[in-house]
Parts: sequence; C-alpha cells; structure tokens
Amino acid sequence: MKRLFILTALSLLSAGTAFPQTAAPAAHKPVKTGINLSLWRNLSTQRADSTRNTCLNIGIFSSMYRLNGVGANVLGSVTARDANGMQVSGLAHIVGGDLRGFQAAGITNIIGEDMKGVSLAGLVGITGGKAQGVFFSGLTNIYDQGNGLMMGGLLNIGGESSSGVHLAGLTDVSGKDFKGIAASGLLNVAGEDVVGVQVSGIGNVTGGDMAGVQIAGIGNVTGGTARGVQLAPANVAVRAKGLQIGLVNYYKKSLEGFQLGLVNANPNTRVQMMVFGGNATKLNVGARFKNELFYTILGGGTHYLDFGDKFSASFFYRAGLELPLYKRWSLSGDLGYQHIETFKNKDYGVPARLYALQARLNLEYRWSDRLGLFVTGGYGGSRHYTKNQTYDKGAIVEGGIVLF
Repeated sequence: MKRLFILTALSLLSAGTAFPQTAAPAAHKPVKTGINLSLWRNLSTQRADSTRNTCLNIGIFSSMYRLNGVGANVLGSVTARDANGMQVSGLAHIVGGDLRGFQAAGITNIIGEDMKGVSLAGLVGITGGKAQGVFFSGLTNIYDQGNGLMMGGLLNIGGESSSGVHLAGLTDVSGKDFKGIAASGLLNVAGEDVVGVQVSGIGNVTGGDMAGVQIAGIGNVTGGTARGVQLAPANVAVRAKGLQIGLVNYYKKSLEGFQLGLVNANPNTRVQMMVFGGNATKLNVGARFKNELFYTILGGGTHYLDFGDKFSASFFYRAGLELPLYKRWSLSGDLGYQHIETFKNKDYGVPARLYALQARLNLEYRWSDRLGLFVTGGYGGSRHYTKNQTYDKGAIVEGGIVLF
C-alpha cells in the first residue's frame, strides 16, 4: 500500500505544468534558503529545478524543493522533499517526503512519507507512511498507519496497525491491529486484534482477538477471543471470555463467556425440540436452547382460541432456570411472552392481535438421552396492544415431549 501511495504521488508530480517535479540536488551542491513568489512553474523567484529550501512561499501554483516555513497558494503546490511548517491552498498539496506541521487544501493532500501534525482536505487525504496527529477529510482518509484523531466523511482506510480516535461516516478499516476508539455509521473492520471500543451502525468485524467493547446496530463478529462486552442484536465469536448481550449470542469454543439474550448458543448448548399441547395454545412446537442451568425457548402454536373458532396462532419466547431433582427428574421455571394473532376472528368481535405474559413451573423426566416427558402448570393473562385492558387470564396446564 505504501508503494501505491508513493506511485500515485509521483504520477501526479510528473503531470506537466499541473504538477511539475523538481530535481533532487547534486550531492556536492550546498542547499540554500530563499523565498518563493510564484505565478506558475517557471514564473517564480525560484526555478522549478531549484534545490533551495523555501522559508516563505506565496503564489498561484508553486513548485519547490523543501519547505521550512509558510506556504500559501491559490491553486496548490508541489514539494519534492519535506514540508515543515504550514501550507494552505485552494485545491491541492503534494509532498514527496514528510510533512511536519499544518496543511489545508480544498480538495486533496498527498504526502509520500510520514505526517506529524494536522492535515485537512476537502475531499481526500493520502499519507504513504505514518499519519500522526489530526487527519481530516471530507470523503476519505488513506494512510499506511494512523495514530491520533482520524475523521473521514465517508471512509478511513489504514493498511497497517492504527490507534487513537477514528471517526468515519461509513466505514473505518485498519489492516492490522487497532487500539483506541473507532466509530462509524456502517462498519468498523480490523484485520487483526482490537483493544478499545468499536461502535457502528451496522457491524464490527475483528479478525483476531478483541479486548474491550463492541457495540453495533446489527452484529459483532470476532474471529479470535472476545474479552469484554459484545452488545448487538447478533454477537458471534470463536471464543468468548466476557459478556455477550443481544437477541442471538454465539461462540464456537468454550472459555468463560456469559450470554444474555433471546437465543444463547455455545459448545455447551443443547438444542432440543419440544412438542406439547395445553389449554393456552392447543398445539405447540418449540426449540429449546439449554445450557447448564439456563435455557430459552422459541416457538409457535395454534389455536389460541377454541378449535371451533376460526384459525388463530401465537409465537412465544420463554427464558428460565432448570435444576436437577433426582436421577432423571428435573424441575424448571420460566417467564414468557406470547404474541397472538386471531386473523379472521376479528370479524366476530375478537381483537386482531393480543399479547400475553406467562409464568410456568415444569416437571421433566428424561426417558432417555434423546427423549423426555414433561408436565407444566402456570398462570398467564392476555391483553390488548392498543389499550390497558385484560382480554383473558387464568391457569395454564400443558404436557408434551422433548426430543434430543
């Protein structure tokens, strides 16, 4: 990537009168310091092939060997070697070596080597080496390594390890490790390890280990060990040694992770199918995600109303705790939420949809490793979504089988 940046800068440097290139000095010639007042390449107080250092540069478009001071141009400037001090122009700056100081351009700043200081560009900022300090661009920042405050209207793209505070309208990318805070509108991506905080509107992706906090609008993915907190609707890690909070949480290899969510899956999770009937919803099928003590159940059922009525259905979620009693017997208790759709029954005075809050106590007997029997007693009540009123309430009695 560094070579690509340098080739880009050199191609612009060789583009005729728009971006002229100045020759390097002969080894035996002394380097002098002067003032560059410039209208264009050959209309200046310093020739385009001058090997002088420039302490003051003012013009429309300027070309110089090295800047040690202040430069201001209407269009832009090309500096063959380093720029130390301050540069301001309406369009662009190209520096073949390092920049130390302040640089602001209406369109782009291109720095062939390292940058230490402040670089402000209306559209694109490119640094072929390390960017240290404040790096701001209206669209995109591209650098080999970025350490400091990096703000891109759309993208921050780093080829190597980066650190600091990175803010991007769409995506922040670090080719290797990242340390600090990365916040973006869509994605944060780190090729290797992350130490710090990642916040994004859609997702955070870490190729290696994560130590810190990941917060995303949709999902977090860690390719190694997640140490800290993952907070998103979906959280995925190869190994977890921390906390996952979301609708769906998963890690592949067991460590010491703790999960809080609707569905929690890890190497110790046993996925079981439940088929049961009862007086609340007559026929039900669910999937139970059972860990050592805690479990969650997702499922659906029919009919909520009597079989003599039109078709009605429900979707439910339950979370609870199971404790062993004696040999193959166990006792569990859970709390549940049920969404109810009555479909065409609404034409007969029944609400179109309801919700129910329920509590259950379950007694289960494991007939074998792949088959269990259970009975349930509980209490629940269904309510209107649109008004603070109970539609129905009463005891719950259910029974069924557990497969797998």
